[in-house]
Amino acid sequence: MTAIVRGSALLGFAPFATEQGLHASQLLSEVGLPTDAQDHLDCVIPYSQFNALLELGTKRSGNPLFGLEFGLHQGVAILGNLLYVIQNASTVGEALKALRQYFHIHNSGAEIHLELFGGQARLSYEITVGDVTSVRPDVELALAVGQQLMQSLLGRRWRPSALQFRHSAMAAVADYRRLLGISPRFDCPYNAWVFDAALLEIPLSAADEHLQQLVKQHIEELSQLSLQELPAFVQKLLRDMLPHGKVKIEQVAAYMMISQRSLQRYLLEENTSFQELLDQTRQSLSSRYLCDSSINMTQVAGLLGYADLSAFSRAFTRWNGLSPRQWKKLHRQELRPTSSSKTSSREVIA
Repeated sequence: MTAIVRGSALLGFAPFATEQGLHASQLLSEVGLPTDAQDHLDCVIPYSQFNALLELGTKRSGNPLFGLEFGLHQGVAILGNLLYVIQNASTVGEALKALRQYFHIHNSGAEIHLELFGGQARLSYEITVGDVTSVRPDVELALAVGQQLMQSLLGRRWRPSALQFRHSAMAAVADYRRLLGISPRFDCPYNAWVFDAALLEIPLSAADEHLQQLVKQHIEELSQLSLQELPAFVQKLLRDMLPHGKVKIEQVAAYMMISQRSLQRYLLEENTSFQELLDQTRQSLSSRYLCDSSINMTQVAGLLGYADLSAFSRAFTRWNGLSPRQWKKLHRQELRPTSSSKTSSREVIA
């Protein structure tokens, strides 16, 4: 299976590339990514292309700490909705467990591990993709983001014992210390932050358990969704959203944490479109609502997300060749028992 990275991993790439004396669009094009940041910011990209972009940026800029500085430039915002789960955990330890559990949503080419030893905790980053030649910029980017995450959770209490890298130093240790506030150890068995395990027990005052559960459920639902299941999932969202007003593709795409353009492309690959699914959903629901005598026509229009009754009536006539009133009248006639059926019923009872 191809490892993927959420497009949010490229958050802020254009201004950062400019700071490094590079043209972001040129770099993106060379590795086969869309040159407009909005085209990939909320979709997914192959890990191999993401890794190639970091390598190319490192080479063209002449900055061996390109990945590290990019991670510091981005900060925790690149984690997207996953950040809500992390920040609304009850303790720092629970936050890091959530990061480990759901990190594959952000990057399926790497894993997060949290281990305890001798009163210390080790938060490590492990690349699991075997077909990339160099992962050093990605590792340094991830550890830079990791530091900012811990600072956001702990503030001044974040005082790591050590920073470990598997690779050798590619710049002076003083440069790493200037950027991270700590001198890393190189050629280690792990890529990791090491810190006092007691920090894991610190409660997070802003925790909202209910919000965390909602976002967890949302992320789990999206992570298990295959492309073939996408149309049915979109229709499920439409059924839930329509009673609250007009539903646009932007709303559905935002809920799914992908761009509008990506959603359109994925649906096209399944031989459908957002408008087609919206029409199908409205058509199916309209028949159900019209059969309910407790709901009037204006209410039906509102439940289907139409601004007024006339817009609903035009759409319904297009679907069925009959106006809603004509369809409802005909449907009632079909359901009305005939005199012969009544006789038959009496004979059976007798």
